[in-house]
Amino acid sequence: MGSELKEAQQDSRGADKRLIQILVNEQPVRFEERVATGSEIKAAAIAQGVAIQQNFVLQEELPNGTSRIVGDSDEVRLREHLRFTAIAPDDNS
Repeated sequence: MGSELKEAQQDSRGADKRLIQILVNEQPVRFEERVATGSEIKAAAIAQGVAIQQNFVLQEELPNGTSRIVGDSDEVRLREHLRFTAIAPDDNS
């Protein structure tokens, strides 16, 4: 509880929260929030200069070498080192 109180106090003073950095198409994207939808991840990536569009298909790259599709309304718990690929919906690669 002590850490929650300290964090709440820092937030009320306007101090910066610790940012989480993920990768989208090998480019860093930073978040303050700990949970984001697929749509929010794409919007943040676009706003931070990643050359994708909102209608791209988002995939989370998993540690075992596979990937999973993240739908626009799917929530993702964000943490450091997450990697995503966003591809055009008509890309057949």
